[in-house]
Amino acid sequence: MQKLDHFDHTNTAVWSQRYFVNDTFHKKGGPIFLMLGGEGPASPVWNVAGAWQIYAKKLNAITIQIEHRYYGQSHPVSDASTPNLKYLSSEQALADAAYFREYFMTSKNMSADTKWIVFGGSYSGALSAWLRTKYPHLFHASVATSAPILAKVDFEQYLQVVTKSLQTAGMACTKNIHNATTIIQGMIKTSAGRKKLSQMFKTCKPLSKDPNDISTFMQSLAGNFEGIVQYNKDNTGFERHTPATTLTDLCKIMEKNKPLDGYVKVNSLILKQNGQKCNDVVYKDMIKQMQQSKFQPGIAGRLWFYQTCTEFGYYQTSDSKKQSFGNMFPIKYWVQQCADVFGKKFSPSYINGEITMTNNYYGALAIKGTRIVFPNGSIDPWHALGLLKSTDATRPTIFIKGTAHCANMYPPTSKDPAGLRQARTKILGYLTKWLKEKS
Repeated sequence: MQKLDHFDHTNTAVWSQRYFVNDTFHKKGGPIFLMLGGEGPASPVWNVAGAWQIYAKKLNAITIQIEHRYYGQSHPVSDASTPNLKYLSSEQALADAAYFREYFMTSKNMSADTKWIVFGGSYSGALSAWLRTKYPHLFHASVATSAPILAKVDFEQYLQVVTKSLQTAGMACTKNIHNATTIIQGMIKTSAGRKKLSQMFKTCKPLSKDPNDISTFMQSLAGNFEGIVQYNKDNTGFERHTPATTLTDLCKIMEKNKPLDGYVKVNSLILKQNGQKCNDVVYKDMIKQMQQSKFQPGIAGRLWFYQTCTEFGYYQTSDSKKQSFGNMFPIKYWVQQCADVFGKKFSPSYINGEITMTNNYYGALAIKGTRIVFPNGSIDPWHALGLLKSTDATRPTIFIKGTAHCANMYPPTSKDPAGLRQARTKILGYLTKWLKEKS
């Protein structure tokens, strides 16, 4: 049982945290690998698959995956109403991991000198780096994949990287995206234009002139490209059963058609791929959905958005001029959502203050934890908030050309580029070396 609040010892409330254990490869004296959960349900398939299982076999490790508090089936409170979200934070999640380690070591009668290695990707990658940094006496080393350790309110670099990544398939691709966006931003000014756009892009309800609806619409069109770029060619088939559409596929559509026609065809492709009949672009409907507080499928969106409002920002805005998707979903649009979903307390100044506290607490890109390796992919937009260069041998970085989000974590395939294969070999090398070092 986990503690509800690790930092208030007068609070005796507890809850049940879900976890998975695989001891198939364990031999006496071997380490324990701990995979931290992120902003969604823990998937048991990860406890039998992925690169870390290969490392576990070579290094005789037990692998454990713990689910992040509030997500999946790990509910520390009765519902996700705003007052109940006070215990949802990265700081509490790290304390959960430390408390779990104590429980597991005691309940399984593990040797006191057993070394624990932490793994994670994306948000949980950042958690893994922070866990090693904040609890160095408990966790021996960390593999922090695609870890956005710099919290940033206006994450304008996201679309900058998306644009650069698309350009690897040809400059005509982003030129046509820019031209399509310019046409749409012109059409959106008139009622006739909005009516036409609603038909072309299959909106669930007619597109209105409300600025927030327009921002939601424009962001959804950019999102068609964002998701494909972020996971471009990742070996996600063992976990997801979606078509392996790549950024090259999208760019071929954009290059073979007139700009607006290509944009429409990409939208239709993504709708079909996601099993959706239409685009819901009504801002108030989106807010209403995120205000739902019952623990049920889809609640992860509300939970993660709360964490962005209180800890990280990470808002993928259109504020940069170095991208091809227009300028109609600026930072104002994103921070307004925090207040509309969670209350007036969540003002721009409040959010900025919270993100500053996060960077001060964890160290941002000046993180001081040791025995942490930071792999990142050049295609992945999240690398813009990660540690890409280090002069400290105890915090090595691996920048993998041509790969996307968390690519090194997925099971290897024969199609993996040389850089990705080399990255996995380097990670195993660091783990082997670090396990020989004293805690």
